[in-house]
Amino acid sequence: MIVRERFRGLFQKYLLVLFMAVAIPLAINGIVEAWFGYRDQRARLDQLLGVQAASAAAEIHDFIYGITNQLGWLVQVPWSDEPDERRRTEALRLFRQAPAIVSLALLDNRGLERLYVSRIGLNRIESRTDRSADPAVIGARSAQVWFSDVSYHRGSEPHLTVAVVGNRPSVGVVIAEVNLKLIWDVISAIKVGKTGFAFVLDRPGRLIAHPDISLVLRGAEEATSKPFRTIRDAIGPAGAGFATSRDVHGHEVAAVAAPVAGPDWTVVVEQPLAEAYAPIYAVLWRTVALLAAGTMFAALLAYALAHRMTEPIRVLEEGTERIGAGSFDHRISIETGDEFQRLANSFNNMAAELALAQEHQERIAKLKRFLAPQVADLVDRAGDDSVLDGRHAEVVVIFCDLRGFTAFSAALAPEEVMSVLSEYYEVLGRAITQFAATLISFSGDGLMVLVNAPVPVEEPALRAVDLAVEMQKSVQGLIAGWRSRGYQVGFGIGLASGAATVGRIGYADRFDYTAIGNVVNLAARLCASAADREILIDAEVAECVRGKRSLVELGDRQIKGFDEAIPVFGISFDTP
Repeated sequence: MIVRERFRGLFQKYLLVLFMAVAIPLAINGIVEAWFGYRDQRARLDQLLGVQAASAAAEIHDFIYGITNQLGWLVQVPWSDEPDERRRTEALRLFRQAPAIVSLALLDNRGLERLYVSRIGLNRIESRTDRSADPAVIGARSAQVWFSDVSYHRGSEPHLTVAVVGNRPSVGVVIAEVNLKLIWDVISAIKVGKTGFAFVLDRPGRLIAHPDISLVLRGAEEATSKPFRTIRDAIGPAGAGFATSRDVHGHEVAAVAAPVAGPDWTVVVEQPLAEAYAPIYAVLWRTVALLAAGTMFAALLAYALAHRMTEPIRVLEEGTERIGAGSFDHRISIETGDEFQRLANSFNNMAAELALAQEHQERIAKLKRFLAPQVADLVDRAGDDSVLDGRHAEVVVIFCDLRGFTAFSAALAPEEVMSVLSEYYEVLGRAITQFAATLISFSGDGLMVLVNAPVPVEEPALRAVDLAVEMQKSVQGLIAGWRSRGYQVGFGIGLASGAATVGRIGYADRFDYTAIGNVVNLAARLCASAADREILIDAEVAECVRGKRSLVELGDRQIKGFDEAIPVFGISFDTP
């Protein structure tokens, strides 16, 4: 939940996505590179150790079989009963050619010792000792070349006994004792890396060759050979790759073995894992360093991109909030040249249009405050208030007021008077709006209504009469209620039609729409002359509604402000 709240912002989301988009491929690439590097290094190590072990085994094999080949030359000629000085000469020559041979024994076809020469003992000639039951003789006669187990001369230096028979039984057998310490030259020459080396074990697992000659001299001891035998036993079959074990110091090593045919020995080549895997560790450290650097770069890049992507959104958010709060003069400034800039321009255009609309609405609201709704709507539709400019027009003027209102208002509390006036203007206002007339002004209990200006209507006289009838019906309904409460008031209406000058009057902060002319005066006078429940109209209005509405001729009347009496008509109506 905390994580969700933390990454709810668009900036955090972009930052996380962009960071993951860069960091994850880097991490995957690093892991894959490390894995393939590890696998390649294992293959190289396995190949290197295998080549070194096979090479060492081949050299030891050549060393052993070089001696057996030279021994073979001593069993080429059949024995006779006479002493053979030539064989002694050949044996001494072989001592010079093969320093590893410690002693030689030549036996005839009956197994009798005819010659024995030694570097460290006494020579024997024609001792004719019967050695036919010697395991070396038996083994050589069955396999032509026989190798003994390794023995340690005086418990230290390893020796090997080799017996070779000739191609024919008559040539006899040669038995040689070989000092294996000289194999040290072969083993010491093998280097694997800085600290890797090779060693040789015989079939039981005793150490017979090692770069440390002191270990070889102690090879007969179980404690000395056991760690090396453990490594050999840990190695699997050929081709299975190198094995891992621990050396005499307890360090992990990689080891590969190769057999030495004939004496059934094993050459083992080992290298400490720490050294063998050093290139892998170096690659891993470089990969980790590159990943760390790549991750930091990805974080910086993600931060920069997220900031660049969300900053215009933040500016848009702030700008739209200010525009939404009514600051239509505010402009969103984004210069990215992309969709954000175009969106900001659209918001700016919208704000400008809203400012114009607000100005227009304020002007209309102001107009409606002082003009009739129809007049305000006319100005709204026209787009400007030129329709309110002064002009001559044929209009019907309606005046109405309450009878006895002055005495009524003086006798009652102001709150009661204002309550009555509110009911009174409420019903008149609905009637005026219903018939699309224009309320010009109202004062106290009287009001002036204009028909056909500034909003032109069809049959203005008929509409004005119908409006007056509706006003009379509505107000008489109110009066019936008022009288039940003891209020003695009446309601009269006067209408007149004719030419008038109509237009806007006033000043910058306050203006009204009105009509000026005799028709206005005549309508006001007719209203003043009308009694309660009377609608008085002039002759022009009467002429227009004759036959359409019920007229009552009231004769000529002397109207104040007019020199001559004028004909006056009444309109009858049915009260509810």
